[in-house]
Amino acid sequence: MSLYKRLHEVQGSDDQSPAAKPAAGARDAKMDELRQRIHHSLIDELGQVLYDSEMSEEETRSQVHDHLRAALAAERVPLSATDKAALIQDVSDDILGYGPIDRLLKDETITEIMVNGPNKVYVERNGRLELEASVTFVDEGHLRRIIDKIVSQVGRRIDESTPLCDARLPDGSRVNAVIPPLAFEGPFLTIRKFSADPLQIDDLIRFGTLDAHAARFLQACIVGKLNGIVSGGTGTGKTTFLNVLSSFIPSDERIVTVEDAKELQLNQDHVLAMETRPPNIEGKGEVTIRDLVKNSLRMRPDRIVVGECRSGEALDMLQAMNTGHDGSLTTIHANSPRDALARLETLTLMSGFDLPIRAIREQMASAVDFVVQIARLRDGTRRITQITEVQGMEGEVITLQDVFTFDFAAGVDEHGRFLGKLKPTGVRPKFAEKLADLGIRLGPEVFSPDGDGMRAMTT
Repeated sequence: MSLYKRLHEVQGSDDQSPAAKPAAGARDAKMDELRQRIHHSLIDELGQVLYDSEMSEEETRSQVHDHLRAALAAERVPLSATDKAALIQDVSDDILGYGPIDRLLKDETITEIMVNGPNKVYVERNGRLELEASVTFVDEGHLRRIIDKIVSQVGRRIDESTPLCDARLPDGSRVNAVIPPLAFEGPFLTIRKFSADPLQIDDLIRFGTLDAHAARFLQACIVGKLNGIVSGGTGTGKTTFLNVLSSFIPSDERIVTVEDAKELQLNQDHVLAMETRPPNIEGKGEVTIRDLVKNSLRMRPDRIVVGECRSGEALDMLQAMNTGHDGSLTTIHANSPRDALARLETLTLMSGFDLPIRAIREQMASAVDFVVQIARLRDGTRRITQITEVQGMEGEVITLQDVFTFDFAAGVDEHGRFLGKLKPTGVRPKFAEKLADLGIRLGPEVFSPDGDGMRAMTT
């Protein structure tokens, strides 16, 4: 039940006559009117203060709360101290934050927020969806104002002519918004949160996403400047894992990142981050991923990291990998390493060039060294299920070899959690010799199913 409806029911409880009580809709409308009146009054009074960059967040919030208390006192609405504080917090969140979802954004246990219209908000905790019944918006207009606030902060816009929008929050969290006429019973808002403190490889080992064998193997691949693809479905953690892989890049290299909306959080000093730009209101000025990948080749990069290949930029990425930009990384939507290469082939054909299939496959076999497959299992956990070497061509087929695979045969425990882990297959990849030539030696224990993996890499 919303705060506003509850407040009116409390105020009307003294009158025991059903006929004397106003309709539920009238009660909600009256409280919504009060809320909007206070909100607009505050904007009129503090308009300049809210955009004063010299004021700290604490000072701004203090002034907003002081004016809210004064505005409520002027209205002379009979509210309890608890309800008054809750109403002040709600209006404050609208003005300074992101309305009803502000507290969800601050909840570190939540990884995703899904607003399916003004009255239905879901969150993801520990890989599972939950309905947040206590979080609702006043109406579609209220939700739409929060969406407009989010997208305007990064120079994007959303309206009837462009009812879809990708954006990001200041902390890097990914935002997608859809409004009518495309969204029935909408607007829809989806926010994938990113930790303020980016996950490191030790965190993923602790979570069970991979083990020490695989971690040290992947570290050797990145330091040895092998080209890699992170493959997986939606919400499996591809970008998070790409960020972890990128953390292995030596700090003395020049890194160029290309994304639709900036999400990667690299800690190296020499990082040049670029993001796409949508067309303006006249339909001009669009800058695509492909444009940025092409431009990155002129920026003298040691590494190119593309947030996701989803169109013709796949061809430019393959060419970059094949023309001296070793150690490049990207992600792709696919359900297996084999599917990832098939999708990469399809995306390359979308570049507009009529290339022979064999020529594309030869490019892929030459450019890509390994594929990391990541999945979200039915127990809600995100696990790496395969690390696969791209070995080369045999006839018309690209040959693949699994180096690590997830042990699904271990079964599940009494809580439905998978007991298996990522295990070496016992196969030593061909590129291990290339790494050895660079001084990166992978001991036999890395590839032994019975090894402990703790002394996996020496340089």
